[in-house]
Amino acid sequence: MKYRKWYLTIIAALILSSALIYSFQIMIFHKSEDTFFYMLQDLSFVPIQVLLVTLFLDRLMKKRERESFLNKLNMIIGVFYNDIGMDLIKTCNRVIEDREEIKNNLAITAKWTDKDFQNAKKNIRLTPKQLNLDQENLNSINSLLLKKQNGLLSLLANPNLLEHQSFTDLLWAVFHLSDELSHRENFKDLPSTDLDHLKVDVHRAYMLVIMEWISYMKHLKKDYPYLFSVAVRKNPFDPAANIVIKNNVTDSVNATTAA
Repeated sequence: MKYRKWYLTIIAALILSSALIYSFQIMIFHKSEDTFFYMLQDLSFVPIQVLLVTLFLDRLMKKRERESFLNKLNMIIGVFYNDIGMDLIKTCNRVIEDREEIKNNLAITAKWTDKDFQNAKKNIRLTPKQLNLDQENLNSINSLLLKKQNGLLSLLANPNLLEHQSFTDLLWAVFHLSDELSHRENFKDLPSTDLDHLKVDVHRAYMLVIMEWISYMKHLKKDYPYLFSVAVRKNPFDPAANIVIKNNVTDSVNATTAA
């Protein structure tokens, strides 16, 4: 009620001020016709001002603010991959039977263009994935997710992540997989129906982690080449990847970093 009263007071004060100024103008120049003419002329431009400010400038500013906000969220995504994502990819790689084809599609280098990243996502979606979920693999995935559970919960508790739909979906998929595995006493002699269910959960989480990782790598290449250099040398899909720079592995990225 106090806010509404203050709001109405401001409106009344502005209208009164405008009326007093127009009255003062008429009293001095005695040209009421000109005053009303220019007043109506100004009012006729108001809808165009609303169109320009509200529909164009406001939307443009909000779009740029959102892009800036999502760009900052990539810092959180980087934390996820450094803490959980990379280890999860490496662990899940061992259960994918056709991983060689996936590795070939994700041999990211400094020469990659936006088209290459787009094609990588397309190829990964089309690549059939057969999973070999045995007791050892399930234990490995479960142990990793249990160890990283606090990190997952802290990310889920971040309200800003709600603005990044694809990454939020990724976290829910990984958290769901962790929840499924943690509630089984062991993975010995699981029925085929349960294994099929777990395969769906592992596949969902694995795919979302890879897709978001490709987007994250694209972002690093565009905006942070020195971080991209490190990420390329830690590529979980490249068996020859090495954080130690021995050759010009990352091409122009190393030159940029050195500069």
